Amino acid sequence: MNDAELIAQILSGNMNAFTFLVNRYQKLVVHITGRLIQRQDELEDVCQEVFMKVYQNLGKYRNECKLSTWIATIAYNTSINYLRKFKKVDEVNPDDSAALRNLTEYKSDDFEKADLHRYIREQIENLPVQYRTVLTLFHLEEFSYQEIEQITGMPEGTIKSYLFRAKALLKEKLKFVVDENSLKLVKEITHEE
Repeated sequence: MNDAELIAQILSGNMNAFTFLVNRYQKLVVHITGRLIQRQDELEDVCQEVFMKVYQNLGKYRNECKLSTWIATIAYNTSINYLRKFKKVDEVNPDDSAALRNLTEYKSDDFEKADLHRYIREQIENLPVQYRTVLTLFHLEEFSYQEIEQITGMPEGTIKSYLFRAKALLKEKLKFVVDENSLKLVKEITHEE
């Protein structure tokens, strides 16, 4: 079932179709929301709120962008609003120096592939919120710059800048653990040639 048929089914009252939509886009919502909301209990609440908003506003969806982009926009905005409402304002500031100071440095000659993957995920989680969001949307969810602009409301230049800064911070932290043999893995993870 394509997205248009799915939406039509939901709007006609088919709750099984909505369950199908949630299952189809749950990973996307968790991925985006999880980059912004760190605590599991809060994450679950925000994800539930995202899908409630999707359901309540589905009649307003006008197919001007992909359904995934529309849902990602709701997930991003709901997460940012949650942070603004319940957290300190500096937690949504991309230049949060505390987050930069919290980046941990591992020094080990003996990283296994799984350890390196875990370390990279930890470093992404420690990036300032806007950096990890843009990195997630671009590299992990594979949204284009234009789609990320629609989702976040950030200008394309800002997105590119945040993406560049996020990669630079990751590279700085990874230089302590990456040897020549692991360099290929890092390039695969950060999608670089």
